[in-house]
Amino acid sequence: MFSPERYQERREQLRKLIGSGVLLFPGNNEMPMNYPANPYHFRQDSSFLYYFGIDEPGLTGIIDADNGSEMIFGDDVAIEDIIWTGPLPLLADKAEKVGISDTRPVSELKKTLQGYLSDDRPLLYLPQYRQDIINMVAELTGQDYSSVNQSSSEELARAVISQRSIKSDEEVAEIEKALDISWEMYRTAMRHIKAGLHEYEVCGKVQASVLARDSHLSFPIIFSVHGETLHNHSHVNMMEEGDIVIMDSGAESPLHYASDITRTIPVSGEFTRRQKDIYETVLQAQLDAIEMMKPGVLNLDCHLKAAHTIAAGLTSIGLMKGDPGDAVEAGAHALFFPHGLGHMMGLDVHDMEGLNEDLVGYDENVTRSDQFGLAYLRLARELEPGFVLTVEPGIYFIPELIDRWKDEGKFSEFIDYHEVGKYRTFGGIRIEDDVLITASGHRVLGKPIAKTVDEVQKWCSE
Repeated sequence: MFSPERYQERREQLRKLIGSGVLLFPGNNEMPMNYPANPYHFRQDSSFLYYFGIDEPGLTGIIDADNGSEMIFGDDVAIEDIIWTGPLPLLADKAEKVGISDTRPVSELKKTLQGYLSDDRPLLYLPQYRQDIINMVAELTGQDYSSVNQSSSEELARAVISQRSIKSDEEVAEIEKALDISWEMYRTAMRHIKAGLHEYEVCGKVQASVLARDSHLSFPIIFSVHGETLHNHSHVNMMEEGDIVIMDSGAESPLHYASDITRTIPVSGEFTRRQKDIYETVLQAQLDAIEMMKPGVLNLDCHLKAAHTIAAGLTSIGLMKGDPGDAVEAGAHALFFPHGLGHMMGLDVHDMEGLNEDLVGYDENVTRSDQFGLAYLRLARELEPGFVLTVEPGIYFIPELIDRWKDEGKFSEFIDYHEVGKYRTFGGIRIEDDVLITASGHRVLGKPIAKTVDEVQKWCSE
């Protein structure tokens, strides 16, 4: 945990932003995999962690924005539980560590909320993403479960997003702890990848490197020779000479802050000439985008810069033609780069997107495009000091998309479909780092993970 003062400061700031009302923060529960006593790995709700800090199931926090009272509802373990869990601290002792003195049993939660509602006090809560919590909020408020998220508070979501978007030095340090684990993950992968192994054999070693550091994944590992499938969670392919593997992965710090790194790795230990050409285009796109990043710059413009670099690189290779700027304006580059440059990162690997992606990544000055590819940009707004975001351009050869666009004659003035056809089995290349926006510029977080062609090949050879 951070200090009690840190959590008190966060809750006080939220009270000032909201002004009036009762703020409800349900924590997560344990969820059974296949029978009640066999739960999934527990992960606390990120907003509950941010304001209340206790990393245990079955808790709910309330903040009275009018009078400043704060309370946590939860039950202490009974003797029947202790024989399985061992002795555990009392809820009151845990609440004291986050600056809260008022703790109550779960049985009093509904009565307490009904008291607030009978006074015509507004009840504010965030959109919920788990059905058990949606059902709980429905029961507490007397709503039908289908209307719970419709009645969630955009005002509260905006306030929470405004706070969680700006990372303190303590939070950045947590992200870098997760990045230390990412460094080990990629060191492990590059040392073990070789032809004749299944993807899961290396992926298992990578996940073991996380567990061996008392951590957990921040999201399921993407590890595939079919990198053209952007979020490919299958690990069943046999790796062969000449293949390249996209590995997109992350870990969590002790306080659940995420890392998110992608590297593309040659199975044989060396890139082919054709792979180098595409790889270096993606790398240059990433470096160009990062170089632009500083307060006041639109992340939309960083995305478009990366897209322009990709279009120019593919034009020099002979896969695209015409003016790269015109190609990007038309959206022709999205055949190869069909996603956004990156996203916010923090307690969630896609930070706060459960609260409404548009509220996180857009504002009154920047609205989401409906152009293919650009529409998937999660973060377009002006960058601010304290933002932590991913920067992850890529080039992919997706046979189904190539065929569709070719049959439609789409952007034939910018795309040489004959040459592109020679890359149908290429796969994909993506490179990703995590970047902090500083007061005057930016800083790539974490100790460097092999990224240039020479560095990747060197790590693979060791």
